[in-house]
Amino acid sequence: MNERHKSTFTWLDAVWLIFVLALVFLPPIREYHKQLILFLIGASQVFEGRILTAFPTRGRYYSVLVKIALASLLIDHTGADAAINSTYWPIYFLPVVTAAIYFGPPGTLLWTGAASAAYCLYLIPASWEFDIDVQGYYALATRILFFFLAGMLVNRFAVENRERAIAQKALSDALEETNLQLRRAEAEARRSERLAALGQLSAGLAHEIRNPLGVIKGSAEMLAHKLHDTQPLNAELAGYISSEVNRLNALVARFLDFARPLRLELHSVQITELLDRAAESVRVQMPDAAVTVERHYEAGLPSVMADDRFCESIFSNLITNAYQAMEGRGVLRLSAERESSDKNPGIIATVEDSGPGVAPEMQEQIFNPFITSKKDGVGLGLSIVAKIVDEHRGWIRLDTDSTKGARFRVFLPASPAQ
Repeated sequence: MNERHKSTFTWLDAVWLIFVLALVFLPPIREYHKQLILFLIGASQVFEGRILTAFPTRGRYYSVLVKIALASLLIDHTGADAAINSTYWPIYFLPVVTAAIYFGPPGTLLWTGAASAAYCLYLIPASWEFDIDVQGYYALATRILFFFLAGMLVNRFAVENRERAIAQKALSDALEETNLQLRRAEAEARRSERLAALGQLSAGLAHEIRNPLGVIKGSAEMLAHKLHDTQPLNAELAGYISSEVNRLNALVARFLDFARPLRLELHSVQITELLDRAAESVRVQMPDAAVTVERHYEAGLPSVMADDRFCESIFSNLITNAYQAMEGRGVLRLSAERESSDKNPGIIATVEDSGPGVAPEMQEQIFNPFITSKKDGVGLGLSIVAKIVDEHRGWIRLDTDSTKGARFRVFLPASPAQ
């Protein structure tokens, strides 16, 4: 059962109790067993929602069984000469209709047959005391047929209602997924626009800055060489100038990497090999780190169309960030599995660490330029990664549902031949 059942008292329950109460004042009036059974029938219907909530799988079976038992007790105590002749025999419609609501056609037929069999059991003691003619059997058969007719009629509408509910839920889920994709597309479009504008600005500034940096560096080196023997302190200061210029040059180079159009050389590569090479490269750069690498690669993965140099830099950057986030101690999980994005087959590569994770206020802007949590960071690493992934017609996302650590997922399309 996928439907939700309300456990609160509604006006329909009040109407139900009014009709049950009306039966109390119909003959036999002073049959206290009848009144008690009617009370139990009313209570079973009012609390049925709570029973179904408490027992999601077996609750509907309990409900129908209880109503069959109470219906059998009621006609047993209301039959003047024989229980089967009780005027309360329509009470068996209650378990029949209940089964029709909660079960499919086979289940409705089965439970209607069970209710009919319970009613027909009273034919045995009646046959011992009375002679039952053909008309009596015809009347009994007519009542039982009406049980089945009512059950199947109600079941038809119940099944159609469930199918409509399932269709509406599927449509709602599809709309929600579409809205999510639209929001992602809008966010990526805004990010691409910002990156394009910033890239043009960065390229112009980088070229203008490099020329005076070259002059400063050359002058500082000449000055350090001339003063090396006569004025060692001044020569040392000139060396500081030269080293700081080198640092600025490296920063300018990153700006150019960010702004420069990529020239990809695409060919079929195995994404697991790129992950392993990137992990080994970072391990060599940080030999003192106590990081355990766990690999979970799906077997028989297809290759992807990618430039292995740029793609390896994607994973190197993500793994380096993971090492730094864990401060050189923790668990790094690398995984790769088949996935489809917008019906396009490809591979999802996941890089997950056991560090403190990404602060909530940074999660939405993590791929924007100059967004960083590092004291000495520039904030271009993940922006360059996102640009490379975009050029490969893939996507990169930070999972925000990770309970601990950061989990980055990278999608790359599979090779067309595969």
